[in-house]
Amino acid sequence: VQLQASGGGLVQAGGSLRLSCVASGRTFSRYAMAWFRQAPGKEREFVATIIWSGGSTYYADSVKGRFTISRDKAKSTVYLQMNSLKPEDTAVYYCAAASAAVAVIRDARYPYWGQGTQVTVSS
Repeated sequence: VQLQASGGGLVQAGGSLRLSCVASGRTFSRYAMAWFRQAPGKEREFVATIIWSGGSTYYADSVKGRFTISRDKAKSTVYLQMNSLKPEDTAVYYCAAASAAVAVIRDARYPYWGQGTQVTVSS
């Protein structure tokens, strides 16, 4: 499984960004796809996950109502639409994949990771 994340950048507080993660290497019909983030000096934390087949989603409380995770099966791509960004959202964002049929929020359960994309939100 290969995951290629992109879409990060520098944005002012209140702005928006959309991250993309292109997945390849196998059929993802029984996979959960997720976004995690890691800020400097902090542990990696769960952001959002989506079940590839059914589309069920689950979010961290810190991003609920502001971020939306989605997937395009035809493009094998997972997106993270981030609105109303805050300086505390600044981090390296990683996409991840795991064989699962339900939401998984522990990063240790994800064996496949993309390379990360930097998101910086200025105040």
